[in-house]
Amino acid sequence: MSTRDEYPAGVPCWVETLQPDPRAALDFYGPLLCWELSEPGPMPGGLPGEYVVARVDGLAVAGIGALPDVGQPPFAVWNTYVRVDDVDAAADRATTAGATLLLGPFDAAGGGRLAVLADPAGAAFSVGDARSRPGAERVNEPGAWAMSSLHTPDPPGANAFYGTLFGWRSEPIAPGAPVTLLRLAGHVGGEPGQPFPRDVVAVMTSTEQGPGAPAVPPHWNVNLRVGDADAVAAHAAQLGGSVLVAPMDAMGLRNAVLLDPQGAAFSISS
Repeated sequence: MSTRDEYPAGVPCWVETLQPDPRAALDFYGPLLCWELSEPGPMPGGLPGEYVVARVDGLAVAGIGALPDVGQPPFAVWNTYVRVDDVDAAADRATTAGATLLLGPFDAAGGGRLAVLADPAGAAFSVGDARSRPGAERVNEPGAWAMSSLHTPDPPGANAFYGTLFGWRSEPIAPGAPVTLLRLAGHVGGEPGQPFPRDVVAVMTSTEQGPGAPAVPPHWNVNLRVGDADAVAAHAAQLGGSVLVAPMDAMGLRNAVLLDPQGAAFSISS
């Protein structure tokens, strides 16, 4: 079992889905991923609505909360947090580098600070310190978060932005491959013997698909590990979700892209 009790600065540490109707989302994700769901608590920063922590074998894996009003159309999303030492300083660095501050910085329940940002291309993400978001306690196991990926129309711009903000550097996964590894020097994550270097914190790919292809908005995608991608995709459809990309084999994994009943896209892999 892959467990974590701390995340260094610059490392993605937590994922959550924010929904117009969080209670309805519990009825989808709970059965789909065999999540144990906490009693609803307050949203961080005094934002309206409730927040639920999902657990697998008693260990926190993700959050489900109310979608805040950030002046954009209300559609459900998945959100990735990156650990920082100083949220206010990170927000200042991000906006100086061309990001947009969507929410915060604000105090979280129990201490700490959070902020929600959109990078220069428009992909939203959050930053939090260790007191505000202790982080996912179980990862890379069925029902838990595996990795987040940046989908952007401007990979060179993203390299410069996230390099300035978090110290990440990029490296193609293979010569000519469309996927780029985002690495943080000195970080030791993952597990011994894994196929990727252990300093990889995320991956990146371009949203440019060529003439006639559907437009893909800039976003941070969340990938969840499952035991059987085909079975989970079929179950998602039974629960009112839909399958955007049918299960397929790629890079040694069985992958699919799903849409929950309120419109949040996420991927699964087994």
